[in-house]
Amino acid sequence: MQEQGNIQQQRSRRWGSGDWKSLATKSLGVAGGTAVLVLSWLGVTGKWGHAVGEQQPQTTTAQISQGQNLAEMKLNIGVVQRFGEKPTDKLVLKPTTPGAKLQLNFEGGDGQPLSLEVPELELSIEPKPLEKPVLEERLVLSAHRSFENAESNAQEWLKKGLPVEIAQPGRWQVWAKRDVYSTPLLRRLLLMSLQARDSESAFLKTDMMEKEPVVSWTIDGFRYHRKVLAIAPTEGMVSVARGKDDRQPSRYPGTLRVQPNAYGSYTLMNKVDLETYLRGVVPHEVGMNPPRASLEAQAILARTYVLKNLHRFDIDGYDLCANTHCQVYKGGDTWEPADRAIAATAGQVLTYNNELVDAVYYASSGGITAAYEDVWNGIPRPYLRPVLDATQNIWDLSRNNLADEANFRRFISVNNGFNEEKTDLFRWRETSSIAEMNKRLKEYLRDKNHPLANFQTIKSLEVKSRSAAGRVLQLVVTTDVGTLELEKDEILQGFYAPLSTLFYLEPIYGADQKKLQGYAFIGGGFGHGVGFSQLGSHKLAALGWTTDRILKFYYPGTEIQPISSTITFTGSATQPPQSRK
Repeated sequence: MQEQGNIQQQRSRRWGSGDWKSLATKSLGVAGGTAVLVLSWLGVTGKWGHAVGEQQPQTTTAQISQGQNLAEMKLNIGVVQRFGEKPTDKLVLKPTTPGAKLQLNFEGGDGQPLSLEVPELELSIEPKPLEKPVLEERLVLSAHRSFENAESNAQEWLKKGLPVEIAQPGRWQVWAKRDVYSTPLLRRLLLMSLQARDSESAFLKTDMMEKEPVVSWTIDGFRYHRKVLAIAPTEGMVSVARGKDDRQPSRYPGTLRVQPNAYGSYTLMNKVDLETYLRGVVPHEVGMNPPRASLEAQAILARTYVLKNLHRFDIDGYDLCANTHCQVYKGGDTWEPADRAIAATAGQVLTYNNELVDAVYYASSGGITAAYEDVWNGIPRPYLRPVLDATQNIWDLSRNNLADEANFRRFISVNNGFNEEKTDLFRWRETSSIAEMNKRLKEYLRDKNHPLANFQTIKSLEVKSRSAAGRVLQLVVTTDVGTLELEKDEILQGFYAPLSTLFYLEPIYGADQKKLQGYAFIGGGFGHGVGFSQLGSHKLAALGWTTDRILKFYYPGTEIQPISSTITFTGSATQPPQSRK
């Protein structure tokens, strides 16, 4: 998914101030700067929060599509994120149809709409000096590898009455809501209150901006500088190259728009209808030459996934990204068998109790799927529970629980009888030197502003606990300056070597058998392991299983339904609950 598109391609790129506290105490009379009093003073305690597990805001299909046919529903996909993060960034856009042009719409110098046509367009970034420096600051409450954990954390903050928003400047983050905590004083008061309650995850990210990047292009010798630009081909699609040397430009149907994001850079957004979007997703997610039933299952999941996740990039003004943090989308790069699968399943989604499921998927389970709570925080999903990825009961989990280390190692040594057997991702042994592990872990801890980020070297790793399905839940890392624990999917962010959390460890020593040189991660599967195994589905489809049977195998208790106004969607975790009568 989300975790993998082209499997081999994915594998190749694997993966405050004491003065403020004094001021707050004097100004508010806050003994010890407690969070309750500060939040009460800020006027947000008890507002907008809802308990974890409480029913989320719900939206019907009719509301989402505003009465339109689902096939006509338009999506906004961020196909180039954070454009302008580097001053050398460039985009070259051309129509794919000979003789066609690009129609540009933007605000003219007089403030009125301006429309021009050009045969091609080169966008670059030009730093514009500001009249005076501007403080760009955000209070980061937590940082995460996955959106799922960020959303769960956002719900926890909302439960405490603290309005938040989810961002992705690189790693997923939860921010204190900027339009509520809109001044340096309010942000520092909140940070002080959090620190008083022993919250170690929150920190301020502060930049003093003397220049701002502005999107720039030239037409007939005149240089334009704008923050918003709409682009539409007069015919066909638009080719987008990341610079003149890009030999594999992407092609996008629909229209494009350049707009600012929340990080001081820009997003190139593709507006495209739902079913056309799926044509650019399904062939790049399910793997090489899958049987028809596997393709159809992937099409249903991709459709369900996008409708369930329309709130993912609310902060940046679009719906989904085009990479493995969402679903891999490659625009007009389509495939006829996938097109047939999309058409055959038109309008179909996967539901549980008449609500869209979390349609998560990945490349390989390693022989057993994971429960939702094995990998991410939040409420368990009853349809996302461990499933032995085999057509025969070759392992009895009730008698040989994989939380037991010895049982788990025996399980990983079994190579035959599984749906994914003989695939190169089913079983693996990946090694990493201490130097490599130090580098990766330091980067991870610095991104989280962790107090142990300046450690010198790792002394040891130890699996502290596993789930019943064998996934590592807690990994203890001992360094020269202290010990920390990585949990669940954060393990894959902290270390480069493992392909999943389904692994055990073997230390690697030098010739003297005393000096620790690194670790071998020995395990199975590729990706988070929750829900649908793409490689496993290939085997089941080849055995003659139907699309419905495959989906019920990986998502027990679910059913395929045509989308209708009776099916509910889970709303954004960062928005106030809608009033209910």
